[in-house]
Amino acid sequence: MRERLVTAAVAVIAEHGVGGFSARRVTRAANTSTMAVYTQFGSMESLVEAVIDVAFSRMERALAEAPATDDPLRDVSAQTLAYLNFATHNRDLYGVMFGTIPLGPYRRTTPSQLRTGRTQTLDRVGANLARAADEGRIAPRPITDLAFMWWSTIHGYALLETTGHIRATPGRNRILAALLETMFIGLGDRPAEANDSVTRGLNSGHGRA
Repeated sequence: MRERLVTAAVAVIAEHGVGGFSARRVTRAANTSTMAVYTQFGSMESLVEAVIDVAFSRMERALAEAPATDDPLRDVSAQTLAYLNFATHNRDLYGVMFGTIPLGPYRRTTPSQLRTGRTQTLDRVGANLARAADEGRIAPRPITDLAFMWWSTIHGYALLETTGHIRATPGRNRILAALLETMFIGLGDRPAEANDSVTRGLNSGHGRA
């Protein structure tokens, strides 16, 4: 029943947005009564927390399914594409995950709450950035610092694209590619190699919704 309710809640957000999110609509989609939410979760806030956990798991799966090659920065670029496609195909859910779209009074604030999504998102990308450092493509830095540099860049772009301030075309070619190249070059990569890795990665065609 818990899984049914979480699946229904994710579907409701996807179909109706946060404005259409309610216990009644969720339980109708799960074919149960509103009491089931409070029996299983105790509150709507706890249901929302479970929804966010599922959303981060789906994002992590999208990053894991990005194509792997012998070029770590191409792989980071492909993961970037997967991240953005997840965000743009799940705009309301993405906003709820990061607290930019409020869903009732619930918002993750404690270190332990924030760590869940952070770990799932950053570990996959951090591993490839660490590979790039090991191979001499970029200068050695703490893996956490590298991962947060990437995330700060990509999350900012994703928010602008998902809210319509930047159009995917030509934004990804003119803005996003330049951001990634600038980041890689700033970290020590050679311009020609950075350009090649970004171009190949962003044109991998991958991106799970």
